[in-house]
This record gives sequence, structure tokens and C-alpha cells, in this order.
Amino acid sequence: MRIISGKYKGKRLTLPKNFKARPTTDFAKENLFNSLSNYINWEETVALDLFGGTGSISFELVSRGCPRVWCVEKDPLNFSFIEKTKKELGADELYTNKMDVFKFLLLTREKFDFVFADPPYDLKFLADVPKQVLEKDILNDRALFVMEHSKDYDFSHLPFFSEKRVYGSVNFSVFKKG
Repeated sequence: MRIISGKYKGKRLTLPKNFKARPTTDFAKENLFNSLSNYINWEETVALDLFGGTGSISFELVSRGCPRVWCVEKDPLNFSFIEKTKKELGADELYTNKMDVFKFLLLTREKFDFVFADPPYDLKFLADVPKQVLEKDILNDRALFVMEHSKDYDFSHLPFFSEKRVYGSVNFSVFKKG
């Protein structure tokens, strides 16, 4: 797993052997970020990474220049790995939250320009994640929300749905507000 672009470009993140998360593939991440760069000025983007897992997306966002990135991950092993990597990189722009994503969505008063969610594919309430994000008042005007999921889901009926992108076995549903 590596950081694709920006100030940490090429940095490899080596996961511990007992790591449980399924990281977004480098191929899918690179293609997604290439397409998003047409819509987003990263240096002006406040971002949220839900179900942080490895922190790969959070570190990519920081590397590309986001001034503030929030990462939410409740698993202690995953959270520790994100914290360790944050220290190694000196990624002071990254704010980590060790808590349940649904609780975070209830409590946060922040607004974001970009939200990324990559829940475990076997999450019981995976289908509810986009609805929860879209119903909360956390998206700024013209914000983008990207949901990673398996091919078994179709979110095209939800408000703000823009497109579905598929890279190998990775599916992204993209929502654009405004």
C-alpha cells in the first residue's frame, strides 16, 4: 500500500501481519483520485474519512494538501496503526477519532467538502451509510461524498447521486451536493 501523490508520494505503508482491514487497492485509489482532481482543489478541502481502516485515504488526502482531514476508526489495532503512521509522517493536518462512525455522525458539528466512506463489506448496516451521511448536516455546498462498496449495492436512487465508478472489484458511488 502506497501514497500515490503529493508531499508523501511513493511512501509505502506496511501493515502488520495481523491487520484486519481491507485497504482500497492502489489501482482503485489512484484512478479515483485522478478523476476527483478535476472537481476538487485539495489545498482548500476539509475532508472526512469514515471507517479509516489503514488510514490510506486519510494519508492520501493529507499528502495532496488538505489542510484538515478527520479520520474515524473504532478498531483499536487499526486506530493504533493510523496514529503510528501519523507520527512517523508528521501529519499534523490529520485529526483522528477512535469511535463508531454512526456515533461520530450524530455528534459532529463539523462540515466537510469531501467525505469518503469505506465500511467493511460485511457491515450489517452498510446500506444505511450513504443515507446517514446525506441526511446529516455535514456536507458543505458543492461537497463530494464517495462511498466504496461491493458490486452488490446500488445507491443510484439516493439524493445527490452522480455516478458509479468501477475499478477492478472496487465500486465507488459518487454523490455531489449542489
